[in-house]
Amino acid sequence: MPKSAPTPCRHHGCAQLLDVPGYCEEHARDSIGWQSDQQRGTRHQRGYGSRWDKLRKRILARDLGLCQTCKRAGRLRPASMVDHILNKARGGTDDEKNLEAICRDCHKRKTGRESHGLDGAK
Repeated sequence: MPKSAPTPCRHHGCAQLLDVPGYCEEHARDSIGWQSDQQRGTRHQRGYGSRWDKLRKRILARDLGLCQTCKRAGRLRPASMVDHILNKARGGTDDEKNLEAICRDCHKRKTGRESHGLDGAK
């Protein structure tokens, strides 16, 4: 079977050619700030075990299954996730006052802003 043509790194502006689609070594993790699970630990080690699953269901029910970010903007969209208003990396807790239902799109935007320091927190 013939070998596939090399593809450029997915990082915007990088022309490094790769045998497998994705990011080059230089851009593999720096643009998104993710760490491998070996560095982060399992979901249970990070505090997202069965206790979190029960808390998540409670928050989704409390917020009537609606994305609170969209609701504040005058839109009604179903929530599929629960988000820490003040994220854990900045001292947020799993207290119910610090949690809200959120849709996937809003969660991606919020997480992106936080990981790039654009959320206003210092």
